[in-house]
Amino acid sequence: MTTYLVAMASIFSLALGGILIDRIYRRFAARNPQLGPFRDPGKCGCCSAGSGCDTTCSTEPTPC
Repeated sequence: MTTYLVAMASIFSLALGGILIDRIYRRFAARNPQLGPFRDPGKCGCCSAGSGCDTTCSTEPTPC
């Protein structure tokens, strides 16, 4: 039972940690626009790295 509770607590804390890091990253990107745009995690990735996931990447004016 102890192993089960530790596993549940670990998974929950990892999920909350991921959400916290994402919020910190969004806040940092909003406060420092000179460093570049915020990268949306729902998009394919950087076309200069050759991901080739979508044809819309070739129309983006700024590189990743």
